[in-house]
Amino acid sequence: MATLIRNAKPANDSWQRLDPAADGGLPAIPAQGDVLVPLKLWQSSSSALLGRSSGRVGVWLAPHEDPALIADSLDALGLIAVHFPQFADGRGYSTARLLRERYGWKGELRAIGDVQRDQLFYLSRVGFDAFELNDGIDTQAALSAFGDFSEAYQSSVERPLPLFRRRGAGAV
Repeated sequence: MATLIRNAKPANDSWQRLDPAADGGLPAIPAQGDVLVPLKLWQSSSSALLGRSSGRVGVWLAPHEDPALIADSLDALGLIAVHFPQFADGRGYSTARLLRERYGWKGELRAIGDVQRDQLFYLSRVGFDAFELNDGIDTQAALSAFGDFSEAYQSSVERPLPLFRRRGAGAV
């Protein structure tokens, strides 16, 4: 079972992720509980998802899917996740930054898929606040990733001013 880190702490996960079938078919929608659905299911069945008897709805985006496709639905969502199919695929970093800065997403933004310890510091800088780690990754070692660097020169979602501007303002 994957480990969830939320706000740099181990966390319990109430969300059930629904994945498409091997043939590309969409999964069945459970009547209740928190569900994290692929974009295609959200697009085809948002009314049914929102009309369930209980539970929140979240959407997960594949790396090639544009976050603009859910921009008008953000108020209805309890979670947005971005899938990293492999460690070296960096498209999710851009998706996260767009969701936070362009579309104003304030809720939980989760990295799912091939998420490893070495990515956590950088993922948090672009706006992720929750991380579903690969099986077998030591949770305590992963948590230490958030302290790998004491300062970053570039601006980020978490610190919009770059280091040279913060130094000039005396805010380092």
